[in-house]
Amino acid sequence: MAAQQPQDAARLRLVGSHTEHTGPAGPAPAAAPPPGRLTPVGGFADTLHLAIEASGLSLDRIRAALAGRGVRVSVTTLSYWRRGRSQPERASSLRAVHLLEELLGLPHSALSSLLGPPRPRGRWAAAANTCHLGLEDVWPGEQEIANIFAELNAPPAGELERLSIHDSYYVDAERRGNLLRMRQVVRATVGGVGRCLVVHMADEEAAGCPEITAVRHGRLGRVRRRPEAGLTVGELMLDRPLGLGDSTVFEYEVEIPPGGPTLEYSRRFATPVREYVLQVHFDPAAVPAHCERYDREPGADVDHRREQLWIGASASAHVLAPDQQPGHIGIRWEWA
Repeated sequence: MAAQQPQDAARLRLVGSHTEHTGPAGPAPAAAPPPGRLTPVGGFADTLHLAIEASGLSLDRIRAALAGRGVRVSVTTLSYWRRGRSQPERASSLRAVHLLEELLGLPHSALSSLLGPPRPRGRWAAAANTCHLGLEDVWPGEQEIANIFAELNAPPAGELERLSIHDSYYVDAERRGNLLRMRQVVRATVGGVGRCLVVHMADEEAAGCPEITAVRHGRLGRVRRRPEAGLTVGELMLDRPLGLGDSTVFEYEVEIPPGGPTLEYSRRFATPVREYVLQVHFDPAAVPAHCERYDREPGADVDHRREQLWIGASASAHVLAPDQQPGHIGIRWEWA
């Protein structure tokens, strides 16, 4: 059984003015440290990291302060900059760097002067910079998914930021996966977001398609099924259209079609997710002898990471993946 996060998203919410408003009594704007508080040390990432630590400001407060000055940069991007995973290159990003110097109390050009030449461009480099992969990268060779997305006029990528995804997958006494319970916390990066698409694919031995049921905090819209491929694509309508920066929680269940013994569950990610939790619950009469986590690069057929998992007294195993990046993560198991 495999799943993909609903219509892929990349950008964090972009809100704020010179005073950050969250209601009638919102928090005060981030205050800039006094100039000259910290002098540059090392490269761009190191200097930015030390300046942020010295300021005592969270990345979300920094993001809000930049937005209040008319520059929109996501928390993910700020995190990537301070960790050296990417560097500012676009004109808007360079303006953000100059504002960071002011906000963090650094001398003029203390950060911008440390930027090296633009990094190499290419398919994966571009994907990392935009934090978004196309359907072909996530589901290689699955043209039917792309066709359905086009038919349903899929919302533009990046409308919803995934803050949290929690999958609970259940295996019955006959060793067959029979139910998935999914919960997501999302936030709108633009105004007027009212729907998203979800993808679920059954095991090859299963007869039929997964069925999306028990939708909470929303409703099920159009559904497209391809029984020959065990594929279901559903349209989830949120409780209300989300404004810029609004968040919501939605849940649903997926009934798994019958088939042979299930040996794994996995999810594919087109964009980063702040926190992903996967739990697999086994019937006490069918506890596996071995269970492991595996991770794959986007579109890859081989694992780049494996980790043995403990099956507790509750007959379950879990994976916690903070800051989950685009790719493929799952749990597989085997019986004695």
